[in-house]
Amino acid sequence: MTKVAVLVGSLRKESYSRKVAKNVMDLFPDGFETEIIPIGDLPLYNQDFDDEGNPPQLWTTFRKKIKQFDAVLFVTPEYNRSVPGVLKNAIDIGSRPKEDSVWNNKPAAIISNSPGHLSGFGANHHLRQSLVFFNMQVVQQPEAYLANVATLLGEDGKINNEGTIQFLQTFVDTFVDLMTTFKGN
Repeated sequence: MTKVAVLVGSLRKESYSRKVAKNVMDLFPDGFETEIIPIGDLPLYNQDFDDEGNPPQLWTTFRKKIKQFDAVLFVTPEYNRSVPGVLKNAIDIGSRPKEDSVWNNKPAAIISNSPGHLSGFGANHHLRQSLVFFNMQVVQQPEAYLANVATLLGEDGKINNEGTIQFLQTFVDTFVDLMTTFKGN
């Protein structure tokens, strides 16, 4: 069983990102287990806690949890042309201490979205910069930007556009191929 952690960059329980993540999680084949990992209660990162050997328990729990997963799917909105603070905080917490980063050498994929026309392009690319630094193997193509996301979701939270579903299936299939290849190394 390949385990995929799903990090959602929005805290709203009815966020577009959370709905997209749930739709995408259903597209993974047998043999892949996905789980949304909560990040909203993580205290802000402060290196003093690590330096003093006294990290908050929520950090320790989060780090241990992420280490149990083989790969990470990030689904995020764009805030001010970048990633939301809550997602960046989780990334920073997982990256420390540097020699024990939970992100190191894990396959990853990014889906960004926006109710506007730019589809979270800035968030997607800012996140990619961090993931490259962490030595994560990131799905390169297809890139997943979902513009006008509100129009893609029905009242039931399901994606209502067949072309988008097909695109996301291709995206997931590519991520699955990356994970499979990565496990073979």
